[in-house]
Amino acid sequence: MASLVHAVQENGRIAAGLLLNLLVSICIVFLNKWIYVHYGFPNMSLTLVHFVVTGLGLYICQKLDIFAPKSLQPSKLLLLALSFCGFVVFTNLSLQNNTIGTYQLAKAMTTPVILVIQTLFYKKTFSARIQLTLIPITLGVILNSYYDVKFNFLGMVFAALGVIVTSLYQVWVGAKQHELQVNSMQLLYYQAPMSSAMLLIVVPFFEPVFGKGGIFGPWSFSALLMVLLSGIIAFMVNLSIYWIIGNTSPVTYNMFGHFKFCITLFGGYVLFKDPLSINQGLGILCTLFGILAYTHFKLSEQEGNRSKLVQRP
Repeated sequence: MASLVHAVQENGRIAAGLLLNLLVSICIVFLNKWIYVHYGFPNMSLTLVHFVVTGLGLYICQKLDIFAPKSLQPSKLLLLALSFCGFVVFTNLSLQNNTIGTYQLAKAMTTPVILVIQTLFYKKTFSARIQLTLIPITLGVILNSYYDVKFNFLGMVFAALGVIVTSLYQVWVGAKQHELQVNSMQLLYYQAPMSSAMLLIVVPFFEPVFGKGGIFGPWSFSALLMVLLSGIIAFMVNLSIYWIIGNTSPVTYNMFGHFKFCITLFGGYVLFKDPLSINQGLGILCTLFGILAYTHFKLSEQEGNRSKLVQRP
């Protein structure tokens, strides 16, 4: 009986963690889009707020013993911190200049680009069926972009840069975690302050700091509240992802990601009245099919490799 109660409590805890991640992951996309559309808050300044709040949040977490920081040499994380800045800034610029549907679908191109980077520069090999899933993913993104009535060339440039930098960042994060023997939270603990310092130097060259449209400009109370809320939610996204990875299986994490993908797309069309043509709908379905197929094949191959290791004498 006690074990049954414990199992129910554990499942309830995981369900609550997944629900929190669902809410904050979707909320951050819609809230940032709302801030860009209705307040015109500068992009890099918003990213800087996110980094500062994340840094402060992680400092509080380590004081509460949620994780133990590990001493690392900042020089080893310079490139990672720089790519962290790039991926968040370009991803937010993509969100600012594209419809939520195009923004969300463009992010799906991260998987094919990571495979190309790992194949060309890290000499990794992937099975034919994994490689074939890249066709529907790419085709779907092209279909959606081509038939998007709000197509924005600059938005697509930012989306492409976002995908490239995000892919590099994800590859480097994996390599650095392995090299330095740290988890994602320990890495982010150093990254966030370093990335904040980098943006602090760069922001004045690209965006106003004081006066109208600047981070310290005459913003309304509601605008400042939304920006602060956006920073807190961005931190909660990072924290909940870390918790989910540590407390669930890769299958749960990946399938939950697809669920968020669909809800975010749907919400974008409902909240921001983004038009959706039949061809765009086909593009979305095509990309979603490719992502699901990729996840299925990748997880089954990982399971097969684990089974071989267990069976090996």
